[in-house]
Amino acid sequence: MESSEETRLKYRYLDLRRKEMQQKLIMRHNMMKAIHSYMDANSFIELETPILAKSTPEGARDYLVPSRTDNGKFFALPQSPQMFKQLFMIAGMDKYYQIARCLRDEDLRADRQPEFTQLDVEMSFVEENDIISLIEGLMKKVFKEVLNADVKVPFERIGYEECMKKYKTDKPDLRKNGEDYMFLWIVDFPLMEYSEEEKKFVSMHHPFTSLRKEDITKLDSGKLDGIKARAYDLVLNGYEIGGGSIRIHDPKLQHKVFEALKLTEKEIKEKFGFFVNALRFGSPPHGGIALGLDRIAAIMTKSESIRDVIAFPKNKDAKDLMLDSPSQVSEKQLKELGLKLAK
Repeated sequence: MESSEETRLKYRYLDLRRKEMQQKLIMRHNMMKAIHSYMDANSFIELETPILAKSTPEGARDYLVPSRTDNGKFFALPQSPQMFKQLFMIAGMDKYYQIARCLRDEDLRADRQPEFTQLDVEMSFVEENDIISLIEGLMKKVFKEVLNADVKVPFERIGYEECMKKYKTDKPDLRKNGEDYMFLWIVDFPLMEYSEEEKKFVSMHHPFTSLRKEDITKLDSGKLDGIKARAYDLVLNGYEIGGGSIRIHDPKLQHKVFEALKLTEKEIKEKFGFFVNALRFGSPPHGGIALGLDRIAAIMTKSESIRDVIAFPKNKDAKDLMLDSPSQVSEKQLKELGLKLAK
C-alpha cells in the first residue's frame, strides 16, 4: 500500500530509505558534479553571497529576519543573488558561478518550493550568444554524463510574441516523435508589462535587465510597452528551467529604468542606493543567467514534483511536517527582537 505524500514527508528519513528516492538524490549529485566540472573547465570561479541581505520592492515576497541588535529593522533572505553577482562583475571577477540557495515566500505548486537551488552565472564583456552557447554546452554535458542522453545543440529559438501567438504560452512543450528532451530559448521579451493590480508598468524579469539600444528613446518618451529586453528564458519539456539577460551597466540608464517603474527618489536611494553608487565606479558590460536545478533534476528523474528531488522539502502549504515548522517561539525570543504578536 502506497503511503500518502503527507506521511512520506512527516517520516522523510524513512522515505529516503527507499531505493527510488536514493537513486533520485544520487542522480542529483551527479548533475551537480557535472556542473562543477564544466564551470571549472570554462574558467569560472565559484563565489558565495550573503544569506542575510536587504529587502527590495521587486519580485515575490521576501522572507524577513528581524534584527536583535537593531530593533525594528530587518534582513531579507535572498530571492536570488542578482545584485551580488553584478557587484562581482564591478569588482573585476569576470566569470562567476554559484550553486545558490534562494528563498521566496510565494504560493506553491508542484514545481515551486519556499527554498530552492539554482545555478547562478554571470560574465563580463559578453553578448547574448556567449551566454546561450555556454549553457547549451553545459546541458549537453550534464545530460550525457548523467543520463547518457545526446542533446542536440544549438537549441531552437523563438521570439516571445511569436511564441505567445502560436502556442498561447511562453513555455511550450515542443517534443515530437518520441523525443525525451526538447530545449527551447524564448527571446525578445518585453522589458516591462502593465500591471492592472499595481496600475503601473513592472519589470517582466527584473529592473536590472538591459534593453536594446534602439529602444532607449522609447524609454525617454514614456512609450514603455514597445521596449524589448535583452533577455532570454530556457524551456525544457514545457517547463521554464532558467532565465537571464544582459544587464544595465550605465548608472544613468539604470536610474531611468527605476524612474520608468515609478520608483521615487527615496525608494531608489533606500533600496538600490548602494548598487547605483557601485555602478558609478565603472562597470564592464555584463550578463548572466540562473537555472532552476530542482526543476532540471525533477525532469531528469521523471518526477512529478520537485519535492521528490529535494532531500527535506516543505509541503504544498510551505510547512515542514517532519520538523513541525514553522512553530511558535518564546516570549523571551520575541522581546529580544523587539517584537510582539498582534491579537
